[in-house]
Amino acid sequence: MLVLNNKETPVSHERIRTQFPFAKFFADVPRGYENLFGDPSEANVEYAIRKAKGCFRHLVEMFTELEECRFLELLKMPKDRSEYLLTKQAKIVAMTCTYAALKRSDFLDVNFKYDTVVFEEAAQILEIESFIPMALQRAKDIDGHARLKRVVMIGDHNQLPPVVKNQTFSKFCHMDQSCFARLVRSGVPNIVLDAQGRTRKQISKLYSWRYKKLDDLPHVSTEERFRLANAGMAKVAQFIDCSSFAPESCPQPHYFQNVQEAEYLCSLYQWMRLCGYPAQSISILTTYRGQKHLLRDVFKARCDSHPLFGPPASISTVDKYQGQQNDIVLLSLVRTKHVGHLRDVRRLVVSLSRARLGVYVFGAKKIFENVDELKPALKTLMNDTKLDVIKGEVYGHISRKVEDAVSNDVKKSFKDSDEFATFIDSCALEYKKAALEHLKNQQQQ
Repeated sequence: MLVLNNKETPVSHERIRTQFPFAKFFADVPRGYENLFGDPSEANVEYAIRKAKGCFRHLVEMFTELEECRFLELLKMPKDRSEYLLTKQAKIVAMTCTYAALKRSDFLDVNFKYDTVVFEEAAQILEIESFIPMALQRAKDIDGHARLKRVVMIGDHNQLPPVVKNQTFSKFCHMDQSCFARLVRSGVPNIVLDAQGRTRKQISKLYSWRYKKLDDLPHVSTEERFRLANAGMAKVAQFIDCSSFAPESCPQPHYFQNVQEAEYLCSLYQWMRLCGYPAQSISILTTYRGQKHLLRDVFKARCDSHPLFGPPASISTVDKYQGQQNDIVLLSLVRTKHVGHLRDVRRLVVSLSRARLGVYVFGAKKIFENVDELKPALKTLMNDTKLDVIKGEVYGHISRKVEDAVSNDVKKSFKDSDEFATFIDSCALEYKKAALEHLKNQQQQ
């Protein structure tokens, strides 16, 4: 063994270089082993000692890593390896409450331990489900001390509650109340965000009334993307009236569909694509599962395989989209006879708070304008319910501000889906002709 601090035998550069015991292992270093400890002609002993100690540290770290991986040789079964990683190596373990309930006995068998539980979207978790993740380990250690030290719940009780399909349990037993909401209602001290920086001021006003105090961060007023208007659209938030359309259909219980509304919404998506909006910046939302499937069929027929349009970022129900966001949201309310479950204002809050730059709501004005629960949010959207678009503007190349007035000369209004669909077809033909002309000019050059 090479001794670097032997007082009897002086340490020299040559001795370090010739007696280093792992010369073969470090023989392929970039500069070569001869130069590993510095230039031999300079014979810098201190530099050589530092390099030798550095090599030893590298070896120690390597064997430490090998020791940590040794279980891969001893544990042959994937289940055994996963249990070892879970109990010995993992610092953070993520799972759903349902999975925690299914695997609780397995966690107890492998002596799974943790001291902190963090709930994400806690306001949408059933109260009884909230207690399952807290019981995945034995209540006390060998020394008798409780291991669980803290529980952190993150959520918004002003948005959707847990889903309970049985109306008796939901309404009369209050099983749709989460543990998070119960603690807030009971006055347990909590931290509430008092400023948002995700969406335009014009959109945040649609749902900020549901909160005690929700202001906008400064960058919402200063950043260019929030100050500029949406290309091709006269407004950044609008309710588009579909009262004149045929009523919704219901082929099976709670499976509502509105064909004309779906076609109208698809035409607006096509218009935005013609204006240059990326497909991934547009999300399609609806309040019913039946309408979601109808929208997917309409988009598949009109957009998915079309070279000018393509599919949007997502087509989903409002309930499934909670926690997500996008630049533009097109929302279909579907119902034309009764308000339905949108009367729960929490569902409307989720619907209107998903968009960053623009939200466009399709629905029957005569049904929704008289709902007291929804008036604070929808009254500003219903000032003008005709769809207004602006020709000639291109996404990413617009200087018009949100507050700028739009001249009637450049604005075009539509009353129904058929008229707007015809307009979209003519614009698509113009775009195709312009593209072919541009390609022809390039070939001539």
